[in-house]
Amino acid sequence: MSNLTIGGMDPRSGRPFAYYETIAGGMGARPNADGLSGVHTHMTNSLNTPVEALEYAYPFRVRQYSYRPNSGGEGKFRGGDGLVREIELLADAQVTLLSDRRRFQPYGLSGGRPAAPAGAAHLSGNQSREIPGKSSLHAKKGDCIRIETPGGGGWGKADPAS
Repeated sequence: MSNLTIGGMDPRSGRPFAYYETIAGGMGARPNADGLSGVHTHMTNSLNTPVEALEYAYPFRVRQYSYRPNSGGEGKFRGGDGLVREIELLADAQVTLLSDRRRFQPYGLSGGRPAAPAGAAHLSGNQSREIPGKSSLHAKKGDCIRIETPGGGGWGKADPAS
């Protein structure tokens, strides 16, 4: 999972805001089934904040919230896909990211293929720069933060006939 925090002053109310979210990824495939997409694995009691609630409570606009196509590892059983979450900031803010599986992608088992690794970007104007997995940055109103969570590894060798 990827941990994202965003904080600043909400121009709508003049009050400070603090947002914290754990963004799910893909679950690894199992010996008898594909992995699930967009889930928290080994973490409980975590909510999936609806876009409308997020935009109502915080000075954000959610530009994308979707599965990350083909990010799960191939195999007899395919790993689940990760997520894409892109948030446009409607106020200056401090953004902090804590994520893993960036350099070492989620591995496959029993001949299954690894999944796509995680990634994140700070989009400002026409520029895009990678956000390191453990970092903090100051972003301006109008900037976007794009988080791509990893998929899950595949299980078993894929049938060459399929």
